Amino acid sequence: MLKYVIAIPLIVHGLANLGGVFAPWTKNMQGFKDAAWLFSQNTTFKSGVGKAFSLVWLASTICLVTAGAGLLLEQPWWVPVAIAGCICSLVAILPWWKAVVTGAYFGAVFDVVVSILLLSPLRGFLLQAIP
Repeated sequence: MLKYVIAIPLIVHGLANLGGVFAPWTKNMQGFKDAAWLFSQNTTFKSGVGKAFSLVWLASTICLVTAGAGLLLEQPWWVPVAIAGCICSLVAILPWWKAVVTGAYFGAVFDVVVSILLLSPLRGFLLQAIP
C-alpha cells in the first residue's frame, strides 16, 4: 500500500510539471506569469532562458514519472531517479518563483520532503516498509 502512496504522487507531480514545459512555448501560459525572479527584468519566462528552463521541467517530468513507474514495478533504480527528478523540479521552480502557478509551491514542498526522505537515514526505514 505504501508503494502506491509514494508512486502515485511522484507520477502526478511529474505530469503536473508538464505545465512548465509547455508554458514558455504557448500563448496560453496556463496560469504562469511572464515574470522573472532570479534573473534580470529582461529575462522572462517566455525568453530564451525561460524556454531553456522548460527542458529542466521536461527532465523533472521524465524522472518523476519514471521513478513512480519504477517503484510500482519494484525496480531498485527508482530512488536515484526520484531524487534526480526532485532536484530538477526545484531547479526549474526556484528561479521562476514569481512566475509559477500556485500548485508549483506545493510541488516545491513535495520535492524537498521526498529529497529529505530519500537522502536521509529514513531512507532505509522507508525502503524496508515498501514491499
